[in-house]
Amino acid sequence: MSTDQVVRIEGMGAIPGDHGVAFRVWAPHAEAVSVIGTFNDWNEESNKLDAEDGGKWYTLVENASIGDQYLFVIHAGGKKLKRIDPYAREVTNSVGNAVVPDPSFDWLEDNFEMPPINELVVYEMHIGTYTTSEDGEQPGTFETAIEDLAHLQRLGVNCIEVMPIAEFAGDYSWGYNPAHIFAVESSYGGPKAFKQFVLEAHKRGIAVVLDVVYNHFGPSDLDLWQFDGWHQHEMGGIYFYNDWKAETPWGLTRPDYGRGEVRQYIFDNAMMWMNDFRVDGLRYDMTLYIRNVRGNGDPGGDIPEGWSLTQWINGEIRKQFPDKITIAEDLQKNDWMTKSPEDGGAGFHAQWDAAFVHPIRDVLTQPNDEDRSMEAVVQALSKNYNGDPFQRVAYTESHDEVANGKARMTSEINPDAPHSWCARKRSVLGAVLTLTAPGVPMLFQGQEFLEDEWFRDTVPLDWDKADEFRGTVRLYRDLIHLRLNARGNTKGLTGSGINFLHVDDHAKVVVYHRWYEGGTDDNVVVAVNFSSQAHTVKVHMPSAGEWKPLFNSDSHLYSKSYDDVGPGHVLQTEGEVEFTIAPYSAVIFGHEA
Repeated sequence: MSTDQVVRIEGMGAIPGDHGVAFRVWAPHAEAVSVIGTFNDWNEESNKLDAEDGGKWYTLVENASIGDQYLFVIHAGGKKLKRIDPYAREVTNSVGNAVVPDPSFDWLEDNFEMPPINELVVYEMHIGTYTTSEDGEQPGTFETAIEDLAHLQRLGVNCIEVMPIAEFAGDYSWGYNPAHIFAVESSYGGPKAFKQFVLEAHKRGIAVVLDVVYNHFGPSDLDLWQFDGWHQHEMGGIYFYNDWKAETPWGLTRPDYGRGEVRQYIFDNAMMWMNDFRVDGLRYDMTLYIRNVRGNGDPGGDIPEGWSLTQWINGEIRKQFPDKITIAEDLQKNDWMTKSPEDGGAGFHAQWDAAFVHPIRDVLTQPNDEDRSMEAVVQALSKNYNGDPFQRVAYTESHDEVANGKARMTSEINPDAPHSWCARKRSVLGAVLTLTAPGVPMLFQGQEFLEDEWFRDTVPLDWDKADEFRGTVRLYRDLIHLRLNARGNTKGLTGSGINFLHVDDHAKVVVYHRWYEGGTDDNVVVAVNFSSQAHTVKVHMPSAGEWKPLFNSDSHLYSKSYDDVGPGHVLQTEGEVEFTIAPYSAVIFGHEA
């Protein structure tokens, strides 16, 4: 069949079909475009593209097939530019060739349903360091990460947040320097390996949320830069702002959110992850730089078209995937981020909460007990957005909070002895607060076995610590199981209710009641001692009856070096009950299941 008898295939990039592979690219300033590849011996004359409306170019190559490598050749202004396809779903490497993608994948019987937002426990993971190759000489891959998903399943985690996997320069990176946003990082295993990772996570009851970077591209290995030769003021050309709006902390690389084709490009990318890779949500990196040029909140630097782009994408995700979520890293405590687009908000379901992480880390890392503010703890636990605490993600460790001059909680508490009694005990209090606060709790990889120092993309997790501190791993597991109401008597930890029964800034003790609807299997009381001294606490419990200590962080179960000091059953009749909390420890009470 001749090409003129075949209906043109919709879509961008390389689109395999029954009669070959269609190629379409947006290059409005090009004078001529051809596609070269393994299918035509890289001959520029063999397959020229036809101009279409809107600056697009198209051709169908009948002898091209899945797996072929290719590039576009663009002629413009006397220049010949070889470019990787902006929509390339796979590349040989960040400065190599695009690869015609294979859309097929057997998802088996995958009918995974994401847990409701109030029942999520998120675990942030960096594929390159979560696990590594056997010889330790190569970064981790999706395949090696799959091997340790069983650890997360035992822990009780039901959602992984994967740091960016779009193709980046080199083999080692945090991922926040995307060179090709549609291509899955080749050193991690590429697109099929990521689909397998998602499938394997789903088999284990674990959702996958993917970190995406839309506030800038690159800045290195960036074929999008001056893609078709056109630019202004020596800036980035058609995919970027070419004026003061281009400025970001990562170079002059902000996408032009006001240009329809660029908006569509980013929208298509978000939908690709949701549709083709079946991820369960997206976490947007540093949205502050999508909505404001300099990220300082100055209204003169606002980017209305950036705001409307997030509204468009998030609004469509809400409509098409009502059980999935989007999360903003904005860190400005801004209610508008999590209001619906219909109400003028950016439409995110939740946002990383600076009102939790910063004060809690400050309280736990103070060297002197007298400097710990219980009011700061109360405020951090009480924070919500638009009246809904589950519009926030609560955490004490993330890739940003344990790098860039900061370190893991244990190292912040005691840099010289990060596994000392004091460092272990206080870092665990951070986990207790995270997993008992109203909101979506998040852990950072290795936090559960007291990983120390700071996060680097070249240093893998020290899995030997998972054995060395297996008691702490058990502690995290027990906390997560309580959080998820595994025994049917702690549903209150999935609710939004919180009331403070006792706040003593002198003794450094806080006791709070958590509930979902209220009732015997619902009410939970959490008591936390932030001081180096044991304290006896008198408090009115929220209801009568016998209250059982379901968790005590000072238990010998978690470390033989702990004193195992703590209360037994407490009977609430009339008046106050009395119990003891060990130094730097927490106790969680509930009723018998």
